[in-house]
Amino acid sequence: MTGSPDIPWPTGCAFVDGGFRPIEDATLSILDMGVTRGDSTYDVVHVWKGHFYRLDDHLDRFANSVAQLRLDLGRSRDELTDILHEVVRRTGLRDAFVSMNCTRGRVPIGSRDLRIARNTFYCYAIPFVWINTQDQQAVGTSMWISDMPRIPPESVDPTVKNYHWLDMDMALLEAYDHDATMVLLRDQQGNLTEGPGYNVFALVDGHWLTPVAGALQGITRQSVLELVVETGGIVRETLLTAEELLRADEVFVCSTAGGIMPVSRINNGPVGDGCPGPVTTELRDRYWARHDDPTWSTPVRY
Repeated sequence: MTGSPDIPWPTGCAFVDGGFRPIEDATLSILDMGVTRGDSTYDVVHVWKGHFYRLDDHLDRFANSVAQLRLDLGRSRDELTDILHEVVRRTGLRDAFVSMNCTRGRVPIGSRDLRIARNTFYCYAIPFVWINTQDQQAVGTSMWISDMPRIPPESVDPTVKNYHWLDMDMALLEAYDHDATMVLLRDQQGNLTEGPGYNVFALVDGHWLTPVAGALQGITRQSVLELVVETGGIVRETLLTAEELLRADEVFVCSTAGGIMPVSRINNGPVGDGCPGPVTTELRDRYWARHDDPTWSTPVRY
């Protein structure tokens, strides 16, 4: 690892090709199969007020994804952890979006044998990313239920975080056409799955419902499951239909990039009274309060 920069890189820092550099100088080969085939996995952990949130859980999920895709980081967990701390430290950021990535990389020119590919590892830290800004969260966002089917889990396992987002991107463009800023996709049977980078929860008949299959098992999603139980609520991981979502009293999505984010309109109709619900608001407040608890937070080594 090279020495510290004299001036922090507040727009972002990357670790790529074995060294640290400003995010603007980070590059990846156009022949990397992460580019040509989307053959890669990644994970994102956020830093809030100078602390990683649930870092060990993100490292566990990333390690599992790498193993499932038969990739090799070429470094230990401790080395990976050191790099994550260092990319944040070099930015000086107290609130950051931190991504760790491993691609299939490149095979020798003239070969297509995946077994001899040299895998690529890189990571970066940039200023915190909000799917919905805090101002948007204060009033709730709008959502569209797309008819676009999510890639079947039999083809691409959604519990292995991946960049196969073309279905979600096209569905999101469809949502924009309907004046919505968020979208949910269905599975082959018509049940709801997930949106681009977020899970969904719906308060239906006094119980929280969230899709049990066809979606990433998000770390923020796990926090929500725990928080609902802590507050005496009931949550069921189950098949969630569009009909249930449309009659829900409260709806929110959750993600590392923004936490718990209320949804106030779906398919151009109001959710409940059209404002963020009281139960959602309580869960959201408790979620951010968790970031001050050393059980869930790891100080960045600035």
